[in-house]
Amino acid sequence: MKRFFKGILHLLLFLSVLLMALVFFCAWKPEAAEKIAQILYEDDGILVDIASPEPGSGTTGPQENGGPAASGQETQQEGTGETQAVSGETDGEMQAEDGDGEEVPATYIPPEKSAISVPEEVAGKSGYQEIEAKDSEIEEEEAQTLIESLEPGETGDGLSFDPLFYPYYNMLDETGQHIYRQIYANAQALNPAFSPVVPIRARQLRDVISAVYNDHPELFWLDTMYSCKRLGNGQCLEIDLQFNRTAENLERENTAFENAAEAILTGARGFSSDYDKERFVHDSLLRDVDYVKSAEMNQSAYSALVNGRTVCAGYARAFQYLMQQLGIPCYYCTGYAGEDHAWNIIKLEEEYYNVDATWDDTGEGTYDYFNKTDQDYADTHVRQELSVNLPPCNGEKYRTAGTSGEAAGRRSSADAGFTEDEILRSLTDYYNECFDEILTRGAGNYEFSKVLEGQALYREWEVAYDTETYRDEYLIEAMRSVGAKSCHLSLIIEELQQDRYLITHELQLH
Repeated sequence: MKRFFKGILHLLLFLSVLLMALVFFCAWKPEAAEKIAQILYEDDGILVDIASPEPGSGTTGPQENGGPAASGQETQQEGTGETQAVSGETDGEMQAEDGDGEEVPATYIPPEKSAISVPEEVAGKSGYQEIEAKDSEIEEEEAQTLIESLEPGETGDGLSFDPLFYPYYNMLDETGQHIYRQIYANAQALNPAFSPVVPIRARQLRDVISAVYNDHPELFWLDTMYSCKRLGNGQCLEIDLQFNRTAENLERENTAFENAAEAILTGARGFSSDYDKERFVHDSLLRDVDYVKSAEMNQSAYSALVNGRTVCAGYARAFQYLMQQLGIPCYYCTGYAGEDHAWNIIKLEEEYYNVDATWDDTGEGTYDYFNKTDQDYADTHVRQELSVNLPPCNGEKYRTAGTSGEAAGRRSSADAGFTEDEILRSLTDYYNECFDEILTRGAGNYEFSKVLEGQALYREWEVAYDTETYRDEYLIEAMRSVGAKSCHLSLIIEELQQDRYLITHELQLH
C-alpha cells in the first residue's frame, strides 16, 4: 500500500514539473502558446477573434441607452487580446437615474407652458376638444319634479376597473368612482338622461365625465359635451350625456369599428414583443389615417379607424384602444402643445413612454415623437388637468434615440442601398443572411452590411454579441463550411431613419 501511494506522489510531482516546464516554454515562445491554444480551443480548433471598431471610427448607436456602441468604457475580451465596449449601467440604475446620473422624478413635473415651442413641421396638428359642460340652475318646483320622475338608469354596481388599464377611475374619490360606474353603464346602454346614483356637485361632475371619457375609447358614440341640471347650491339632479350619430344604429357601427380595429390587431398579434406590436400599430395608423381638421366625429377612435380622417384626439384614442386590445397598458393624455392637444402614454415592461402619433404622421412618417421621455417632450408638450396624475415617463429601454433634428440628419435605408424587402425584422433572419453571405463569399478579407428594424431587435442583437451566442448561431458553422480556421470580425453600427440600424461586418477569414 505504501508503494502505491509513493507511486501516486511521484506521478503528481512529475506532472507538476511538466506543467511548469510548459509554462516557461510558452513564455519563451509566444507563438507556440498560440498553436497550443488553437489545439485546445473548442469547436474543432476554430479560433474566433472578435473586435469592436476603434474609438472615433464612426460607430454609432442609440446614445441615450448606454448600449455597447454608446458607452465610453471598454473591457478586455477574454482570449482575444482585443477591446470591446460594454455598458456601465444596469436596469436598476436606469430606473433611479437618467443618462446624466441625475435622479429621475417619481411624479410628473410639468414644464413651464411659456417655454413650449412647436416645430414648424407639426404646427397646427392638434384639434383636441376639452370636455364641455352645459350647467343650468333650476327652480325648486322643477327640481322636485325631477326628483320624483327621473330614475338613475344603470347604476353600474358590480363593475370594477383595473388601475393598470383605467388610471383615471382610480384618480377619483369614492363618490366620483360610483358616478363613474353609473355614467359608464348608462353610456353602454345608450341611456342619455338619469339622476346621479349618489349626491354630487356640478363642479365635481366634470372630472368624473372626463375620467370616463379618457379611460374608454371604445365608447366612440359618447360626445365631449354633456349637460347638468343643478340646484343653486351646486347639487346635480340630472346628468345628460350627448351621443353622436353612430348611436342611431350602434350595432352596425360597432361592427364596422371592430372590423377596422381587427384588421390592424391581426397583424400586430403576429409579433412576440409588446414593443414590436406597438410599432406595428403606430405605423398602421400613420399609413391608414389622414390628419383632417374638419373630420367628422374627430374626437373619437371611430373617426380614425373607420373613417380614416381625424385630429390628434382620434389618433390618440385609436392608439389607446388598439393597445388595450393587445393587453398593453396605454393612456389618453391631454395637455398643451402650442394648442390644446392629445397624445398617449404607454407602459412597456416596467417603464412608461410618451407617444404622439399625430405629430409622427408627417411626410412619409417619422419616429420623432415615438417612445419619448418627459424630458424629451419638455419643450413641446405639457400635460394638463387629470393627465398630470398619469405616471411620469422616464423609460430608457425602448426610448427612440435622437431628437427631431438628429433624426432628420440620418440616412434612410434606401440611401444606404437597401430595399424594403431587404430589411431584417428578426434575429433568425439576420443569422441566416450572415451565414449565406459567408458561404457565398468564402474565405478572405471583405465586408457586408445588413439593416435591422426596431430598437427591440437591435437590443437582441447587442445581447447576442455581448454573450457571444452569435458564434453558435451562424459564425462557427459558416467558417467550417468555407474551410476557415480563424476569423477577425469588426462591427460598425450606423443608426438610420425609421428606427433602423445598418450593421457593417468587416471580416478576415483565413
